[in-house]
Order: sequence, then structure tokens, then C-alpha cells
Amino acid sequence: MNIMEFTKKELSGWGKIERIIFPLEILLIILISIYMKDNKVALVSAVCGISYTILAGKGKISCYLFGLAGTFCYSFISFKNALYGNLALYALYYFPMQVAGIFKWKKHLKSDTQEIEKTKLSKKERIIYSLIAVLGSVILAYVLWKLNDQNPIIDAITSVFSIIGLILTVKRCIEQWYIWFVVNGLSMVMWIQAYLNGSNCFATILMWATYFVLSIYFLHAWNKEMRVCK
Repeated sequence: MNIMEFTKKELSGWGKIERIIFPLEILLIILISIYMKDNKVALVSAVCGISYTILAGKGKISCYLFGLAGTFCYSFISFKNALYGNLALYALYYFPMQVAGIFKWKKHLKSDTQEIEKTKLSKKERIIYSLIAVLGSVILAYVLWKLNDQNPIIDAITSVFSIIGLILTVKRCIEQWYIWFVVNGLSMVMWIQAYLNGSNCFATILMWATYFVLSIYFLHAWNKEMRVCK
């Protein structure tokens, strides 16, 4: 498959509302960030991150191209704002997992739409992942507190939940959207606090707010699709 055919497949399967709303979301964030004279790296991170989430929600493998670029930018601004949990998460975990996701998703693409086949966890798996999330968050919060992290509790929860969320993303599980709902909501709060403390990162706040809305949208969309496919 050449680049033109790949691009055509990636742009197929979009609803009329999605074709209008999703580009407008990205354009709005760019305009607001320029008006607010926001950090350029934060703006690029936001655009790449939102593009990644939208494409991942649509089940398009090209999401990982934007994910890799966004990961690099977000790692940089996390370092600048002393959010070391998020820094370690993105630099040491997100980057290699997104590379792995490309190969994993490639094996489970529908031939007609080039979108992934959606799955869900068993009841036993849901319990196991929930226990790991709680215990991991408690342990990491203590470690980050010792490292003088600016917001150890929220940073810990978002970091641990993001690890689990990305695993579920690579596994193509619908439960990822419940995880991202929590991560996106808490991350929005964390960056609002950073902004109020003087950080020039308004685009990052907009990014997480958009993620929050998208997690609700794609949870509904995946539920609807999986009900139809039963």
C-alpha cells in the first residue's frame, strides 16, 4: 500500500459531524493558544495529542505517528514543570509502547475500513486491572512526594492510570475510555494548578479538556459499534 492509498483509508469512515467538529477543535486550540501567547512546544504537544486521540478513537493506526511526536513534546513540558511522574511515564513508557502499538494494531485491522477490531476485558481482568491501579497509585504517590513533586497524588494517579490505559489501547479494549476519562479529568486539574502557579501552558489545559470530552464521545461510539457487531 502506497502513501496515497494509506491516506485515503485513514480518511475514510468519518461521519459528517466528525469531519466538521474535529478539525474545528484543533483550529480553536491553535487560535486560543496564539492569542494567549502560549508556549510553542505546549501548542505542538496539544495539537499532536488531540490528533492522536481522535485517530485512536476512530481506530486508525496513523494515530501513533502523532502520538510519538506529542510524547516528545509533552515530556519536555513535564520536565519544565517538575512533573516527574508524567515525565518518566511519557519518555520511558509511552514512546516504546506506541511503537509496539503500531505493530500490534497492524495485525487486527479490518480489510475494508482499515480500522481496528474492538474488544473488551473479562470480569476477572477488570478486577485485576482495578487492583493494580489503586495499589500502583498509592505507591507512586509516596515516591513522588519524596521527590518533591509539585502534585504527587494527581501526578501518581494519572501516571499509573495512563500506563494501564495505554495497555488497554494497544489491546483495543473499550475499557480504555473509562481510564482515559479519569486521567483526562485529573490531568486537566493538575495543569490548571500549574498555570495558576505561573506556567505558560494554557494549550496543555485545552488539550486535556478536549481529551476529557473525546473520552466520553468515543466511549459512546465504541459501545454503539460493539452492540451492532454482536
